[in-house]
Amino acid sequence: MSENYVMKLAKNIRENIQKVIIGKSSVIDLMITSIIVGGHVLLEDVPGTGKTVLAKSLAKSIDVDFKRVQFTPDLLPSDLTGINYYNQKNQDFTFRKGPIFTNILLADEINRATPRTQSSLLESMEEYQLSIDGHTYELSQPFFVIATENPIENQGTFPLPEAQLDRFLMKISMGYPTLEESKKIFKRFILDNPFETIKSTCSIDDILNAKREYKNVFVHDEIQEYILNIVEETRNNDSITMGISPRGALALLKSSQAYAAIKGRNYVIPEDVKYLCPYVLNHRIILKDTLSIRGISAFSIIEDIVNKIKVPTEDWSQR
Repeated sequence: MSENYVMKLAKNIRENIQKVIIGKSSVIDLMITSIIVGGHVLLEDVPGTGKTVLAKSLAKSIDVDFKRVQFTPDLLPSDLTGINYYNQKNQDFTFRKGPIFTNILLADEINRATPRTQSSLLESMEEYQLSIDGHTYELSQPFFVIATENPIENQGTFPLPEAQLDRFLMKISMGYPTLEESKKIFKRFILDNPFETIKSTCSIDDILNAKREYKNVFVHDEIQEYILNIVEETRNNDSITMGISPRGALALLKSSQAYAAIKGRNYVIPEDVKYLCPYVLNHRIILKDTLSIRGISAFSIIEDIVNKIKVPTEDWSQR
């Protein structure tokens, strides 16, 4: 397999999505990085910024099974996982699979569902399986959850628990388009919806191959120590009550490998780590209440921590 296999795959997916989404190449790259690592993504922003369209465009760019669930306060865990029902014809119980049995699941407005329903995703997101009525069901690979949420200040939302947030590899904000991007959106959508015309550009096997290939990206010992120094600082920082766990540290390491791969490199550089830190770490820390009241975000705290840590200088391609 060629050295730039993952980069070419990412390029094809990115260009396909950008037939629908104007700009946002950095957000798209973060999404592709996540699906290659095998993590999950939480998209948070105000309604109408394109979160759902981006998620659906990514799913349509890959020839995989895709299901969308609109999360509401009355959604039950069994509406996601499925149920055992009594089949009168067979005189026995039959399991009817829920929408979670898919490759890409779009959990739309996840924080509108109750914590009980949100927690029904925990096992599947971490272990890629479901335990229902004493029976364990394996999920198909790849299994990728894209969850969207509106800011917690919005009426009728429930905060995601820390255990749920920690299951997401990245938390990303779409942000508003620029004026020029808004003009292009008008021109692109004024006559038709380009989403209806895009086709898949890769298969399940392509994604599974990329998941194996990115692990060959070299991470220098100094880079590994750089990651650990950042993580350690979150545990000792006066502004943070709960720092990054070992799972969060591994998430940053693997994300850096996959991001380097989609950029066409077979080794990680400090800039990869520095760029990814706010997206991989910001939802895994808990700030002191006084900072939250003052409107200081976890994203900005992580950026401050990264800027304080000394960046190592080596030949990063040397093994």
